Amino acid sequence: MAEQKTNVMRTLEQKKVAYTAHFYPHGDEAVDGVTAAELIGKRPEEVYKTLVTRGAGGGIYVFVIPVAEELDLKKAAKAVKEKSVAMIPVREINAVTGYVRGGCSPVGMKKSYPTVFDASVLKLETVTVSAGKIGCQVEAKPEDLITLTRASAAELTT
Repeated sequence: MAEQKTNVMRTLEQKKVAYTAHFYPHGDEAVDGVTAAELIGKRPEEVYKTLVTRGAGGGIYVFVIPVAEELDLKKAAKAVKEKSVAMIPVREINAVTGYVRGGCSPVGMKKSYPTVFDASVLKLETVTVSAGKIGCQVEAKPEDLITLTRASAAELTT
């Protein structure tokens, strides 16, 4: 089905990053990541969700982890050298990132925030992340996404 390009797709094309777009049916609400993975025919360990946190010092940090996993806030804080980090309130997601809850991508946020992928991504040939809107995902090489987002990798899950 022909879907319109998202800002994430345009950014990837502009930066010459090869990707495959995946679309899945959805209602107004985001489906959970495991369901999204099933809908596009991927294993949950190949599909990553983007979580946005605020550090003790007030800075915004982005963590990208497998959809079936939980972010370990202590490991996340350590990865960005903060005393602590906490998830930002859902109502702030759009103002901070330019995306809606369930459609948050590490690519193409309003501003460039320190970004950390879970180290498990380094074992994958490709990883799938949100394309910036509900019902749409992009699959690319982890190293391409890490380079593009100037991210690092660390152990982040519980």
